[in-house]
Amino acid sequence: MATATERIPVLVTPQEKAQIAHMAKESNLSMGEYLRQAAAAFRAPEDEKLLAGMIDQMVITTERAGKAIDDALAFVAESEARIDAQDRAAGQR
Repeated sequence: MATATERIPVLVTPQEKAQIAHMAKESNLSMGEYLRQAAAAFRAPEDEKLLAGMIDQMVITTERAGKAIDDALAFVAESEARIDAQDRAAGQR
């Protein structure tokens, strides 16, 4: 692991500092390491909203694609039925 040489000053209340210190101690980590790991694991709620929106759009697109495929298959089946009818009509002459 690289040696930490940069500082990020963060102001917290005395209660927040005590809570962070307590959680770090419970995790057997220094406060600095605890905060580094917490920051690395954090994902902003905006990421979750964006992902949910992408999933919603994928569901809509998949439904549209499925309908388009069903419509194309129905068109092909109707075309085949018309061709068969024409072939039968031509054979009766």
